[in-house]
Amino acid sequence: MSASRRSGTTDELGPGEPERDGSDLLAALLDGMDAALCAFDADGVVTHWNREAERILGWSAAEAVGRRGFAGWAVRAADAAEVEAWLMSAREAPGRQVHEFALLTKDGGRVLVRTQSAAVRGPEGKAAGMYCAFSEVHAQIDLERSIALSEALFEDASWGVVLVDADLRPAVVNAHAARALGTGRTAVLGRPLGDLLSQGVEELESALTHVLAEGAPPAPAEMWVSVRTAEGEKRRCWRSGFVRLSSPLAEEPVPLGVGWLFQDVTEAKQTEQEAALLRFRSNQLHRAARAAAECEEPGEAATVHLDFALAGFADHALIDRVAGGSVEDGEGPVRLVRAAETPSGAPGPSVLAGKAGLPVRYGEGHPAVQCVQRSGSVRAGAGDVGPERAREWALARQWPADAVHALCAVLRSRGRTLGVVTFLRGAGRSRFERADAVYAEDVAVRIAAALDLADVVDRGSEL
Repeated sequence: MSASRRSGTTDELGPGEPERDGSDLLAALLDGMDAALCAFDADGVVTHWNREAERILGWSAAEAVGRRGFAGWAVRAADAAEVEAWLMSAREAPGRQVHEFALLTKDGGRVLVRTQSAAVRGPEGKAAGMYCAFSEVHAQIDLERSIALSEALFEDASWGVVLVDADLRPAVVNAHAARALGTGRTAVLGRPLGDLLSQGVEELESALTHVLAEGAPPAPAEMWVSVRTAEGEKRRCWRSGFVRLSSPLAEEPVPLGVGWLFQDVTEAKQTEQEAALLRFRSNQLHRAARAAAECEEPGEAATVHLDFALAGFADHALIDRVAGGSVEDGEGPVRLVRAAETPSGAPGPSVLAGKAGLPVRYGEGHPAVQCVQRSGSVRAGAGDVGPERAREWALARQWPADAVHALCAVLRSRGRTLGVVTFLRGAGRSRFERADAVYAEDVAVRIAAALDLADVVDRGSEL
C-alpha cells in the first residue's frame, strides 16, 4: 500500500511513477539528524543506523544493521552485559533513560557517549523495540554549556545583555538591561531604540549597523546616552561590547542580529573627567603664577591670572573694583568701577581699564553687587528662555549680549573686599557648578593679591 493511501489522501500516482512506501522519507530524516541514532527490534537486533552514528563510530549502516546489540563489535566484552542491560531496560521504563558509556569505533578507538533510550510501542501498547540516540559527551557538554551560559546571561548577569534583531529592535533583554533602560523585560521588546533613548541613539544604531555588516569591533566602546524614564531623562555612560549573531543551521552565515552587552560606568567616567579637569585647572593656576611673576606691573599680573583662567572655563571675564579701593564688611552702598575686561568680539588678552574711575551702571540686586555685599560667590543664569530674552537679560546687567551663565567671585586681600571678578559663559556651555565656583575663588585670591599690590605700589609712587 502506498504512503498516500495509508495516510488517507487520494493523490494519484503519475504514469510510470514508482509507488513509495515512505521508507525513503524515513531514511532522509534519520540521515539528516544532528544526533547519532540506532534502533533495535524486540529481540535487540539493530534495525536502523544513521549517518551521524557512522561518522562517530565508523561502522556503516550495512555493517551495523542486523547485529544483535552492541556486544562483540561496538562495546568491549567487559562492558557488554552492563551496556545491554541499560539499553534493554528502556523497553520497560516510562519516558527516556539517559546513560553515559564508552563505545568502540571501527578502528579500535573508544568514544565516550551520552545516550537517550526509549521504547517504541506497538499498536497494543507493548514494546515493539527501542531507539537509542547518542552523541559524543564533549559535544553534548559544549551544547549544555552554551545553553547554561545563555540562561545565566539573561537571568543572573551583573551587566546588561540585549539581543537586537536585524531591524535594530530589542528581541531579548535581561533583567539588568531592563532596569538600565527604565522599563520591564517585555515592555521593551520590539520597540525602536529611539523610544528608549533620547540622546545617543544615533551612535548606538550606527554601531549596531556596523556590527551587522562588518562584525564585532576589536574593543569595547563607551557611549553617552540619555535614558527616558518616568522620572525624566538620565544621562548615563555605557561601556558596550557587540557580537554578530549568525544562524548555525544555514550553509552560509545569515545574520540574526547583534548581541549587545553593556555596563554602566557613569560614576567612573565622571570621576575620571573630574580628575582630568582638576589636573588641568591646577596646571593653569601654576602656569599663571609663573607668568604673573614676570610682570613688572601688578595690574598686568592680575590680567594674566584672568586670561589663564578663561581657557576651557568661560567666554568672557570682568574685574570690577570697589570705588575708593576697598570696602569693609557692613559698610554703605556698593559702587563698582571697571578695572579690566576681556575684549568683545575677537578673542584676545584682557585689557586694563583707564583711570577715569567712572562707576559701572549696576542696579540694585546685580549679581556682582550681591557678591561684594555677601563676600561670597554668586551664580546666575538667564534660564530656559529664547535667544532674544537671553540677550535682554545679559544687556540689562551690563554684560556682553551672548552671556547666558554668570559666576561672580569676591576679591579679598588682607581682610578687605577689593572688588569682584565675573566669569561669563555663552549658550554653548553648561551652567556654572559648585566645582566651578571653587576654581573661580582660587583665581580671585590671586587677582586680589595682585590688585592689592598695585594699590600699594601706586600709593608709594605718590609719596
